[in-house]
Amino acid sequence: MVKVKNKGKLKWCLEKHAAGKVTVKWAANHLKITPRRFKQLYAKYKTNNTTPTIGQNLGRPKKQITQETIQIIKQAYEKDKLNAVYLKKIIYARQKTSISYRTIHGVLLKLGYAHHQPSKQKRRAPWIRYERKHSLSLVHTDWHHCANGKYLCTILDDSSRRVIAAGEFDAETTKNAIIVLDKARRECSSQWYSILAVLTDHGTQFCANKRDKKVMWCMGLSCILRSIVLGIFFVE
Repeated sequence: MVKVKNKGKLKWCLEKHAAGKVTVKWAANHLKITPRRFKQLYAKYKTNNTTPTIGQNLGRPKKQITQETIQIIKQAYEKDKLNAVYLKKIIYARQKTSISYRTIHGVLLKLGYAHHQPSKQKRRAPWIRYERKHSLSLVHTDWHHCANGKYLCTILDDSSRRVIAAGEFDAETTKNAIIVLDKARRECSSQWYSILAVLTDHGTQFCANKRDKKVMWCMGLSCILRSIVLGIFFVE
């Protein structure tokens, strides 16, 4: 349901509609809601002779956790010592009771069996849709596990969405990724011009994964390619 954000504007529209000065369609467009929603608000306005309350008691009512549910979660944790995701499956398998993992995690926090992790509570970076204007200004590369058991590494141009190079291997390794990138570099240099930047994920084939900021970023495909093979700028 579309939310009405401006109470003063709602009151004005209801009064004008009651006086016959504006139509339902005009008032709905002015409030950026559906005509059906405006009719609902107008019916409440005519019944109570006051502007309907908006912005309160929105969403699904909060479900109270029973003591029985807390006891089930407590017993399951004390027996198996697992996190909420696995406890959800274990509880359902043993007792045929479906409890969401968020409820389980909340109970574990209250009981002191789980703790908040600040590193996982940061605001995530916004999703960006890359669409470069010029070809080869940015290419994407990633691995895919095929149905035949092989691993496919593909390099895709961001602007034209053309597959520049690809290779099928027995394993996902940095060496195989370099082979495909070098193939793409040679093909682009011979026909058009050089690749300016490469966008990869943080897989171990492309960069060294680390959580400790004190550890130097000394391994990974990005470091190898910058210094030895291609000289391509990497977007991390």
